[in-house]
Order: sequence, then structure tokens, then C-alpha cells
Amino acid sequence: MANKKPSRAVRQLGTEAPAPKARILRAGALSVEFGNGALRYIRVNDIEVLRAIAFLVRDENWGTFTPEISNLKIRQGRNDFSVTYEARCADAKRSLRYKAKIDCAADGQLRFAASAVPDSAFLTNRTGFTVLHPLKGVAGFPVEVEHVDGRREKSKFPTLINPVQPFYAIRSLRHKLAPGLWVTCRMDGDTFEMEDHRNWTDASFKTYVRPLAEPWPYTLPAGTEFKQQISLSFTGKLPRPRKAASGRRIDVEIGRAAGKLPQVGVAVPSEEAAASLDAARMIKAAAPRHLVCHIDGREGAIAAPLQHYRRLSEATGAAIVLEILLPGKAAPDAELGRISAAVKQSGLLPAAIAVSPAVDLKAVLPGSKGPDAPPLAEIYRAARRAFPGVTLGGGMFSFFTELNRKRPPAELLDFVTHTTSPIVHAADDVSVMETLEALPYVIKSAKAFIGDKPYRVGPSAIPARQNPYGAASAPNPNNERVCLAKMDPRQRGLFGAAWTLGYIACFAHGGLEAITMGAATGPAGMIYRRTDYAQPYFDDLPGPGLYPVYHLMADLGAAGGRGLIASKASHGVAALCYRGAAGPVLWLANLTAKPVSVRTKGFAGPAKLAMLDEATFAQATTDEQFLNRRAKRLARVGSLSLRPYALARIAALAE
Repeated sequence: MANKKPSRAVRQLGTEAPAPKARILRAGALSVEFGNGALRYIRVNDIEVLRAIAFLVRDENWGTFTPEISNLKIRQGRNDFSVTYEARCADAKRSLRYKAKIDCAADGQLRFAASAVPDSAFLTNRTGFTVLHPLKGVAGFPVEVEHVDGRREKSKFPTLINPVQPFYAIRSLRHKLAPGLWVTCRMDGDTFEMEDHRNWTDASFKTYVRPLAEPWPYTLPAGTEFKQQISLSFTGKLPRPRKAASGRRIDVEIGRAAGKLPQVGVAVPSEEAAASLDAARMIKAAAPRHLVCHIDGREGAIAAPLQHYRRLSEATGAAIVLEILLPGKAAPDAELGRISAAVKQSGLLPAAIAVSPAVDLKAVLPGSKGPDAPPLAEIYRAARRAFPGVTLGGGMFSFFTELNRKRPPAELLDFVTHTTSPIVHAADDVSVMETLEALPYVIKSAKAFIGDKPYRVGPSAIPARQNPYGAASAPNPNNERVCLAKMDPRQRGLFGAAWTLGYIACFAHGGLEAITMGAATGPAGMIYRRTDYAQPYFDDLPGPGLYPVYHLMADLGAAGGRGLIASKASHGVAALCYRGAAGPVLWLANLTAKPVSVRTKGFAGPAKLAMLDEATFAQATTDEQFLNRRAKRLARVGSLSLRPYALARIAALAE
């Protein structure tokens, strides 16, 4: 029987779960997006003032509740607007209700107030307002901080990513928007402080309620009301309202040689070792330069996954990088000696290893003392003794945040590594794509303390491989958009492939040695396998299945080490160009939910074009040779239209 045609939502996002709707509200030159109880993109005409204001409720694992909103009333006046609503945040253990009111006048003065009452004793790590400042025009620029005791401090937003809080005990923040125009954001109802959200690849500086120095989690007592308010005010003359530009064409320029394309590979978590071996033929066809294979020294049975890794290396020809996690129960020499003996017995010859103590999988917040563990220098020297002559890496198997807060002695390593996840703090579609804005800052900040040491990143994907901030990854049984979930349905859709291109492009232009993405199979994978959670459309395929990201990974895997060509794009389009056999090969991705028109510059002569979009999705999921079979010849490369989250591969042809 023919396979059921996938819906547009499944093709784009891997799920039928709807995305929250947003509404634009205006007051003079100021505009906001209101959705799901929060304000986003507070702008004065085309200048972004704040990225977001939201009243957030978090559990003891830093999971964020999705508010159940009721009695929503929105009034859009001629030059002002107001919003009121009621919300409930609850699970099986607790419940909290709050009322919110938003007012904005024609002069741009905006107030967002909330009053909350827990229905029961409410255990939380943080409950209250969060304010996000954007990066453009803010990072590295002056700010005036008013503290809760009335002191005023003149400073700057950080340029390099600050591992701790840039500012404490905040009452207000004032910064310049344009010549003659300043904005002040005031926060009342509690003490606020700021963290550099770029640590987690969020594209913002976050000011949040309740200092981290206070005990957490803490309990909000049942029936006790508390109130908070965020206010925006402007100094100077606001400009007249101006209509936003719409439908403009995006130019992508191809430039000069820009180094080499990094080696691109994928991970093989130990729980995916057997499934990956079953998919060895398709992995080989994807031509990964390396496979990052995980060994957890806390587990007694490591012989079986090591055998799988050896066989997988033989079947695919990919180099094996062992990611070794040390239990920390014995001396590093003893623990690494046991693992080294098991590796030798398996017959596996790793091209490289990376080592980390297991305690570093969990975050240690600023001001807190972490668990006892051997010094990293002792661990790295023990690794040299246990694996003589093998390339040695270290850093963090968790996120850049933890690397930035516990910087390794890079001089003892051959490379430094860390991972990232775009769904730590927010999991909506726009926020996930916005994380790409923060990656250049991550690269620059990492290089500031590792120097010229070779730099690798990954395994990274949209799904979070772990939760360093709680007991476990968040469950996601209904294929929704969930922070810190190990399974994210967008990995299976065009969205996942578009985000991956943007991710690889950023790190490739950052001069990294190697980039490792998610996994070969499983929740963060590129090859379908049946799982204990539903995978719409894929579960009904009669044979093997591929996620769209497979084709991107296969092309870039084979191209590793080729000449990288500078490519410049903007306005929601990612671009990556390398030197192919006949000339440039250009990948483009639409990072937005709207169609875009793209014009390429610097591409001379004929080329072949392969589109990975809604129209070709079904063929792409069943044909390993999709890019070759679907490519069409172009006499010249000019403009093309990209559907939402679509990718295009343009390869020069010999004339």
C-alpha cells in the first residue's frame, strides 16, 4: 500500500503540534509581538529595543511551564494598546495562577505587570519576570545600571561571553538606541541580576528575578500573593512611525578562499551503537569523516559497545573518536587503564579520544562549589599514559557554559571540545533559529582562552543530549517543542536540516578543526529507526527512512577538507560554500517560516540545482542518491525562491 502523504507540518517541522500564534501590536513608533503571554521583538520602527519580556515559571529542574492562558483581552487603539489575561502553571505536584496586564502609550511608555498566587506550596528554581536584551547594537556597547540600593554604575554590555553575571542587584538598565534616543528598562518587585545568555547560545543578555546566590529550589507558600512589574521609558524624541519593509530580495555573495571546510562527522551514543551498526551501509554512504563514540566508564559493560564501534569503523571507513566519561570513584590512572585495556581487547584503534570526569556533566552555578574531582591536568596526563600516541581532546561533554566556567589547561591537550543545544531556555521555532546569531560570539570567546589550540564542537543537534541543570532530560511524549528534551521532532523535518546548515556554516567560518552533529540514528539522528515515540510519516514507511538532514551531512561529510569559500547572507538565510571539482558548491537554507527570494552573486557559468523542500521531501526520505537524482541543470545561476525551511544545493558545472 502506498505510504500516506506527509502533511506540510510534518514535512517542515516533523510534528503536527501547532506553533503558538503571535499578534503585532503598535503604539506610535513602538511595536511588539504578543504571543503565549509574552512580549517579543519590542522595536522602535526597525530598531530592536528588547528581544523579550516574559513572566516565566520554572520547576526544580529548570524546566519551564507552558502557561494555560484564559480571559485574554487585547485592545489595539489608534496609538496605544493594552492586554490583560489570566494564566495557570501546573503539573501533578503544584499549581500557580497569575494575572497579567500590559499597557503601552503613544509615547512608547510600556508597563507589563503580574500578580501571582500559588494554589499550593510551589517548588521552583525561579518564578517571575525575565527581560532579554538583543545582541545587535548592545553587545560591547555602554549601559547605565541602577542598583537596588540606588547606586548608578556606568559600564558596557560584554563583548566576550561572561562566564558569570555581568551585573548584580539591578533595578534598571539604560542604553542608547539611536542618536538622541535612550531607553530605560525598570524592574520592580524583587531583586534582578543579569547573565550572559550567549553561554547557552541564546541570542540575548538575560535579566532575571531572584539572585542565584539565594537558595534554590525554593518554595512559594500557598495563598501568598506577590507582584512584579517591568517598565520601559524613553528619553529623547521618538521617531515617527514607519512601515516595515516587506518582501525584499536577499542577496548572497560568494567571495574569496576562506580556509578549509572542517571535517564533518556524527556521533554514535552507546545506546545507539547496535542500531547504527544495522544502518552501517547508509552511514557509509553519508561519508562521515569521523564517528564520535561514547563510552561511559560508570557502566560495567563497555565491551559490547566497543565491539560495535570497531565493526562500525570497519564497515564505514570512518575514524573513531572515543568520548570517555570517567566515574571519578578511583584514581584517573586506574579508571583509564581499565578502559584502555577494554579498547585494546576489542581491537578498536581510535584516531582520537576525549576525556571528562562524569561530575562535569552537571552544571555548577556561579558562587556554588562543585563536587570533588581530580584536577583536569591529572586526568589528561593519565589519559596520555593510558593511550600513548593517540590524539587527546578535553573540555566539556556538556555545553559551552560549563567550558567557559571551568576552563581546561589547553596546553595539555591536542584539541578542545564542547557541545551546544538550542533548546535550553526556549524551544519555539524562532528562538531555536535565533541561537545561530550567538555562535560567532561563542567561537570568539572560546578562542580567547584556548588560544591557537585546535577547536572542535559537538556532538550537537536540536535535541539536548543531556540536561546539566536537572535530574534528567525533559519528557516529550507528544512531539511538542520542549526545552531540554532529548527528542525534538524538528530534527526529522526540513527545519532540522536548515538549522544544521546554519550551525555548520557558523563554525566552519570560525576556523574549527572538526564539527560533529547529533547522531547517526535515534532522536538526534539522520537515519530513521523505529522508537518508543511516534514519528509521523516515518513510522509508516515500508523500508528504510532518511531525515532531510542526511543529505546535507552526506554532502559536507564527503567535502571535508576542501577549500572553504567566503559566503555572505542575511535576513534569515544561511549560506555555506566550498570548492567542488568543477567550481563552487553553494548550500542555502531558509531559516524562516515564510518564502524568501534569494539572488546569488559571484556564481559564473552553468550549474546544477537540487532543492530540498516540501515538494521533494518524500523522495528525499527514501533515496540516498536524492541530491544527484533531483539535480536540474541551470544555464546560469540567478535568483531562486526558497520555501519555508527549504535548502538548495547549487554546484558549478564545467563549461
